[in-house]
Amino acid sequence: MSKRSGWSAAFLLFGALAAMAAVPAAPRRVENFNRDWKFARGTQPGAEAVGFDDSAWTPVRLPHDWAISGPYEPQGDPHTGKLPWRGEGWYRKTFTLPAGDAGKRVYLDFDGVMAMPTVYVNGRKAGCWDYGYMSFRVDATEFVKAGEPNVVAVHVDTRPHRSRWYPGAGIYRKVQLVVTEPVHVGEWGVFVTTPSVTAEAAAVRVETCVANHTSAPVDASIETTLRDPRGREVARLRSELAVPAGNAKTGAATLSVPRPQLWDVASPRLYTATTRVSQAGRLVDQVETPFGIRTFQFTANDGFHLNGRRVQLQGVCLHSDLGPLGMAFNRRAMERQLQIMRDMGVNAVRTSHNPPAPELLDLCDRMGMVVWDEAFDKWDGTATLPKGVSVLEHGRKQLSNFVRRDRNHPCVVVWSVGNEITELESLKYPDSPGLLKAMVGLVKEFDTTRPVGLAHCIPESAKSQLPAALDVTGWNYARRYAISRERWPNLPIIYTESASAFSTRGYYDDFPMPAKKDDYPVTARISSYDHNCAYYSDPADVEFALMERDRFVAGEFVWTGFDYLGEPAPFIAEGWGHFTKRKLAREEESRISSFGIVDLAGIPKDRFYLYRSHWAPEKKTIHILPHWNWPQRLGRNVPVYVYTSGDSAELFLNGKSLGKRTKNPEAEVVRDRYALRWLEVPYEPGELKVVAWQGGRRLGAAIMRPAGEPAALRLTPDRKALVADGDDLSFVLVEAVDQQGTLCPLAMNDVKFRIEGPATLAGVGNGDHHFPAEFDSDQVSLFYGKAMLIVRTTEGRGGHIRVTAASPGLREATVSLRSRSPR
Repeated sequence: MSKRSGWSAAFLLFGALAAMAAVPAAPRRVENFNRDWKFARGTQPGAEAVGFDDSAWTPVRLPHDWAISGPYEPQGDPHTGKLPWRGEGWYRKTFTLPAGDAGKRVYLDFDGVMAMPTVYVNGRKAGCWDYGYMSFRVDATEFVKAGEPNVVAVHVDTRPHRSRWYPGAGIYRKVQLVVTEPVHVGEWGVFVTTPSVTAEAAAVRVETCVANHTSAPVDASIETTLRDPRGREVARLRSELAVPAGNAKTGAATLSVPRPQLWDVASPRLYTATTRVSQAGRLVDQVETPFGIRTFQFTANDGFHLNGRRVQLQGVCLHSDLGPLGMAFNRRAMERQLQIMRDMGVNAVRTSHNPPAPELLDLCDRMGMVVWDEAFDKWDGTATLPKGVSVLEHGRKQLSNFVRRDRNHPCVVVWSVGNEITELESLKYPDSPGLLKAMVGLVKEFDTTRPVGLAHCIPESAKSQLPAALDVTGWNYARRYAISRERWPNLPIIYTESASAFSTRGYYDDFPMPAKKDDYPVTARISSYDHNCAYYSDPADVEFALMERDRFVAGEFVWTGFDYLGEPAPFIAEGWGHFTKRKLAREEESRISSFGIVDLAGIPKDRFYLYRSHWAPEKKTIHILPHWNWPQRLGRNVPVYVYTSGDSAELFLNGKSLGKRTKNPEAEVVRDRYALRWLEVPYEPGELKVVAWQGGRRLGAAIMRPAGEPAALRLTPDRKALVADGDDLSFVLVEAVDQQGTLCPLAMNDVKFRIEGPATLAGVGNGDHHFPAEFDSDQVSLFYGKAMLIVRTTEGRGGHIRVTAASPGLREATVSLRSRSPR
């Protein structure tokens, strides 16, 4: 089958090497290297030296983002969150290797350092990197001393990095110490494909790269064992490989998995592969890796197929930051984001616009979400392109690690070499089509089993020869793929960015409704009636209609799933997308995006329920907006919208019917195809009730009542049972309620927290796009009745945790959590 009629692949995919869990008896040792670091900002002359005095430095635990704790800079750059991320920083750590490690290989594996890290071991430069989003390895073997203390120092310099959003600063992803025998599986050294997958069997081709760091050739024996999702062995094969001295060599073998259980978005079944390498009858390395078996195909005329059936991609773009936690990666925080997205009906994630933390792909493997895995935003300073280095040279260095690291994840179905590379699309490079072809070729040096794409933003670029280099093509916004569809009819299309809608959670006081999608209010907040978006894009319902019409498109990735730090258009004083209705003072600017379906604190906006009602119709969704506290509009109109998975609903105000509405697939006003609206509702206090129906049967009801004055606080944790590993989190929703327990939707009270027991405060937030405060404070202001407290467990100390929230004039609230030692 020609790639121009669709891209097809059938293969077995393994999880990333970073997720490998060493068996206790195996010679490979992988250690958590995140503890016991010290940190200092600024230039620190001589800090790489073993004897440097770091006693005054701040103790930190990785992952660490030095800028998220502020201070907040009211006059700072809103595009990058008004946070002090630009500058230099140093990290130091002392560790001791067992005497038995003498003669072994010692590696430091960094998942991500922002940016330009230089790594010193015992005072000597051991390695360096540039691109802050990419994982890299430092071979520390010749620099360490077994049986003695060793000092590792890392210098970080973010000044050369350019960014359109908050990029963070520091060693913001995990670090691992890896100790192996001189003969071992190479870095990201296992790669598996399946030439065929049927209901009866999957043919499995296993490639294993073995590194030989000795001075003599080695005859290595490789044993691969496959286990099904229940842990039962289903295949085993042993092969031999002659590895030259001081070199590496890759061997291949083929196994058969009978009656394979397929990985799917509905049932993400994972197998386990164990690779054992022996030398002269002695086991020298062993790694275990989760993997999945599935087939997929991008077609030009029928979108995306997974395991033989069409699957509409209902995706979101996700930035790397984790809201109030900044860029410091946390697995639980990421898992929570994906759980919220999954509840909304999401089945796909775009890693916009950079390589993600490996754990995100691990989670997508386990949760059943397919991934558009993206390498770069731009090919310039945003990708930390060093001076004097060509795009192609830099691309080779980064893409080698990118593809080899991620190619074994079943969730990854597309490689992207970039996003909105305007210089390329405008043909400003000496040979833009040739350069794109070369970049795509770099990816295919390491993986030919997946298509390679690019996210475009300039429609006219489809008239050039750029698309000839691609297997799939991504297009951002406003049906810009029209020319591509006409000129390249056999090239599969993905809508890589859609919507770019704006809204402020809890805010509706913007009457009359905006006349245009880019008619933004002077209040510097945007109504959650969901009518506003960027001038170049469309609201959610317009995109729904487009995806229903253009079934040849594989699906959409909404910009964005969550609000993120930086890129806060339209409420900025100058620059791209700046506000034009009046001159904003610097302190009035937003510093957080408002694109998200969920706010920065992880609280869903109304738009969440619109997507949920359309993308997850099997779930009962009945959501009313706005709130019903409008004393200033007594007798005046307050439109009421209902987002529901039902096909119709009847609205009642104080028991009186205001009529029944039914979704109309042919409605001229697109919103009325997907939402139910009562545009003329004279406000009166009392009970607003909606009863929803589906196919003539009552689906359920939802009620909105006006709240009285705030009387108390309410705390609702997402989880009460935690693990005392120092990384686990509980997200505690903070709300103001009246005497009857009704949410007070206009409350802006200041709240102060007290945490007792083996836990600490990890962060606070409230969804305000301005948020003129620190994210690590012990207090926060409610924003339209709500805020979020993030509690982190203490490593090694389990027990009862008591969280108290207090606000002047309100009854305080408490909640109990419990942490237990890891098993």
